[in-house]
Amino acid sequence: MLQINTFFKRINSHNKVVFNILLWSSSFLVLLFLFSDNSSPTKIDYIYTTSFLVTIIIPVTINLYFLIPVFLKKENYLIFSFLFLLNLMLFTQLNIWFFNSLIEGFFSDFYFISYHSNIKIVFIFSTFFLVTTLIKLSEDWFYLNQLENRALKIEKQEIENQLSSLKAQINPHFLFNSLNVLYALSLKNQAKTTEAILQLSDILRYVLYNTNTKKITLKEEIILLEKYIDFQKSRHQKPNINFDVKIDNYNFKIYPMLLLPLIENSFKHGIKGATENTFINIKIRQVKNNFSFFIENNLPNNKPLELNNVGGLGLKNIKQNLALIYSKKHSFSTNIKNNKFQVSLKINVNEY
Repeated sequence: MLQINTFFKRINSHNKVVFNILLWSSSFLVLLFLFSDNSSPTKIDYIYTTSFLVTIIIPVTINLYFLIPVFLKKENYLIFSFLFLLNLMLFTQLNIWFFNSLIEGFFSDFYFISYHSNIKIVFIFSTFFLVTTLIKLSEDWFYLNQLENRALKIEKQEIENQLSSLKAQINPHFLFNSLNVLYALSLKNQAKTTEAILQLSDILRYVLYNTNTKKITLKEEIILLEKYIDFQKSRHQKPNINFDVKIDNYNFKIYPMLLLPLIENSFKHGIKGATENTFINIKIRQVKNNFSFFIENNLPNNKPLELNNVGGLGLKNIKQNLALIYSKKHSFSTNIKNNKFQVSLKINVNEY
């Protein structure tokens, strides 16, 4: 089966020379078989078949390389039908005239006039026109399908390259922020440093291995978020964190590392030791094909921030990932309201 597919890929290169050699050589064999009445071909059969083929090559070429691309493919069906029939009738009549008047002069030893009836000639021409039209349309379809598949492969590879690049940016960014947390703990000589290192180890294991998969379940992603929140709690004294999760199906799949940068961003700009009344509110919902994520955090009272100054690399990567993976199946928005930075993400997918 693989060899057959390889063969068709080779001949289906949209090469006109190859296509016509295959078309007319096979046509000659079919017509020779037809004109010899299923018996062993004689000299007159070869002469008649060759002569007949000469009279049909011109109209078929006109149909394949002028009428089809100029009218049929541009959906001018009425004009195509008219010219198709005109071409058919004209060259059918020329074929009859050719054998009744001209061919006798070249091959006077043979009798061609009543070799086939006019009705049979019309039938052969009509069948030949229809079959070659279908063959040409099929050849064009296979060629366009090859081009489309090639374009899709290139596009897919480009998307994968972009995603790999974005992941390469996210992972060092996440690691840098996490090391800052460990550094802060070590300065205080807290016993929680050892526990935090173990938590970070689990998180990094997830980041290094699970991000190579195309999709992960919500269960896996939520476990990661819980571990990261516990890791960050080691740094802060009784942080006000509300983690509200309502999931109908924990096997619902999303792109990995989609939510963690958003929570990481809230810890960076919200929960800070020198800021009072800090908080982070997280809501995760999933119903049928719909998934939503909402997170908000406080902003420093003494340093009000503009929307464009919050988020940085993390939010930029999230937006790029969403544009690549959930092109027209998501909504993503950021907002500052009452000195709260809010992020809302909604995804609608057709499969789990």
